[in-house]
Amino acid sequence: MKKTLFLMALSFVAMAKAEVRLPGWMTSHMVLQQQTTLHLKATAKPTAKVKISASWNREAIETRADKEGNFSVDLIIPKAGGPYTLTFDDGKKCVLTDVMAGEVWFCSGQSNMEMPVKGWGRVKNYEQEVAHADHPLIRLFQVKQVTALTPQTTVPYGHTNGWAVCSPGMVEEFSSTAYFFARTISEKLGIAVGVVNSSWGGTPAETWTSHEALKHVTGFGDMLRRIEEMGPERVQTVYEESLADWNRQFMAKDQGLQNSDVRQPKWNAEAAGWRSMQLPSHWENQGLPGFDGVMWYRHTVDIPAELAGKDLNLNLAMIDDEDKTYWNGEMVAEGWGFDQQRHYTVPGRLVKAGRNTILVRVTDTGGEGGINGKAEDMNINGKITLAGEWQYRVGVNLSELPQRPMDPTSSWWPSACYNAMVAPFLGMPIRGTIWYQGCANVGRAEQYESLFQTLIHDWKQRFGEHPFYFVQLANYLDRHDVQPDSEWAALREAQRSALQIAGTGMMVNIDLGEAHDIHPKNKQEVGRRLARLALSRTYGQPEPGCAPEFQQMSIVDDKAFLAFVLPQGAEGLKADADIKGFTIAGPDHKWHVATARTLTDHSVVVSSPEVAVPIAVRYGWADNPECTLQTPEGFHVSPFRTDDWKGGK
Repeated sequence: MKKTLFLMALSFVAMAKAEVRLPGWMTSHMVLQQQTTLHLKATAKPTAKVKISASWNREAIETRADKEGNFSVDLIIPKAGGPYTLTFDDGKKCVLTDVMAGEVWFCSGQSNMEMPVKGWGRVKNYEQEVAHADHPLIRLFQVKQVTALTPQTTVPYGHTNGWAVCSPGMVEEFSSTAYFFARTISEKLGIAVGVVNSSWGGTPAETWTSHEALKHVTGFGDMLRRIEEMGPERVQTVYEESLADWNRQFMAKDQGLQNSDVRQPKWNAEAAGWRSMQLPSHWENQGLPGFDGVMWYRHTVDIPAELAGKDLNLNLAMIDDEDKTYWNGEMVAEGWGFDQQRHYTVPGRLVKAGRNTILVRVTDTGGEGGINGKAEDMNINGKITLAGEWQYRVGVNLSELPQRPMDPTSSWWPSACYNAMVAPFLGMPIRGTIWYQGCANVGRAEQYESLFQTLIHDWKQRFGEHPFYFVQLANYLDRHDVQPDSEWAALREAQRSALQIAGTGMMVNIDLGEAHDIHPKNKQEVGRRLARLALSRTYGQPEPGCAPEFQQMSIVDDKAFLAFVLPQGAEGLKADADIKGFTIAGPDHKWHVATARTLTDHSVVVSSPEVAVPIAVRYGWADNPECTLQTPEGFHVSPFRTDDWKGGK
């Protein structure tokens, strides 16, 4: 009898603890893609009968879990509406409330997709944008930035901890592009819109592509086959061994260190060999384009007598990527993260009246580097400014070393972000994807053309066929009227080539960039243009969503006549007698600034007195071109070229 009672008690405890476990993307406040079938796979108590009640249905659905607790069921999602309640009962109820049926978009890419409304991004008029971000029909899902070596099923929650109703507190750290996109769609359609932000600054396209798809892309096959042969544990071991050897070479190369010891800088008091640079600024903007490695910065500051012997608050704005900071020759702090403000404490024992020396060793292995941010964020105690002229010296140029081994846990590892931040969502019905990425692949345009199209095909296959709309890279860096070897222009062309895939669309961004900020602030317009593209292409709205696209060129005497095709919903070109952005070349392949004007709403004539026999025309072919060919509403024509000359020349 006692044994029977004991077993009954165990059974009761098991039933009390039993509860349906749903995919991590299913939480209260979620948006379910309207008018779709959700093929739900979940778990419950083994062999238990599971009852599913949706408040949009009169009748509940019943199914039974197998011996492992797995069950599956199809839920028919109604047209846009709500809020609804979803209840799953296997003896203990799991209830999701405030569920909406509406439109769901997956938003991904690198830092310009990640860039929050406030946070480190601070979009244009961010204070007002945050204050007015009260939109009950918009739902936000922030994905935590994590990586994995194999595809995962567990959804990594970010600061929203699942789905959250859009509010000032939630939108501050959420993707500004995704938010402004959702706001426009929701306001226009009058229905709930859910956006999942799965993005990570500085990431290349290959980390967002599945292993199975990526191994067929030129340049990745051999590496991925070696990874398969080694397996995850061996991959990590080989990396650690290779990194230790590389670090020994790296530290030995640093001319600013004594005995390869970061605690022994040898340049602190040495006057010779230093050059000047204005800070804050990335070093690429100070005459060092393309430099990766270690840079040493030095600055002297006068400390008043009343601060001598007291702890100081040392603020160095932002540093891309890593730093070690010294005060009067002693290391006092170190930091990581290109988007992190540096706030350090200098011990009072090191602080003396009069001249003190600050030394900062900055390491950057890719992309932009240096001490950057806002001048007002570089100071001591908020009062003594540190912005202005600093001295600098190169410690290590990475071009003199073998390529640094890649960390298998890094966000650059092939398929790592896909495995952890995309794969867990594959069972979630979506309307489409918006994508903003490409900066991390600049310099590899030829490879990117295949890589990006592979990624799109891969996602369309795994999520199911859906619209894929992407942002072409904005104008950036110094302005040149003629720049035939522009790597940014080549990457934009690689992006544009993806338009040959059915169901894609490109939002042209060539007028919204900033020469010295890779994160332009007008994300409102980026979101609006993406939304207009979706409203036109996906939702059948009559308003135009993009500009005409170049179709063909014909030559008559010394003039080139360019014809453009009007995409669905597109307006014609704005009449303009002085269009900026065109260059033209003859048989010598030398490029010249061209004059251009519209002939009709879908044609342009281009010429130059320096080119008697034109054979090629380019538009917007530079890092930061001035481009004015657009529609009356302001949709810009994408940069393009009529030639296929190798090397861009």
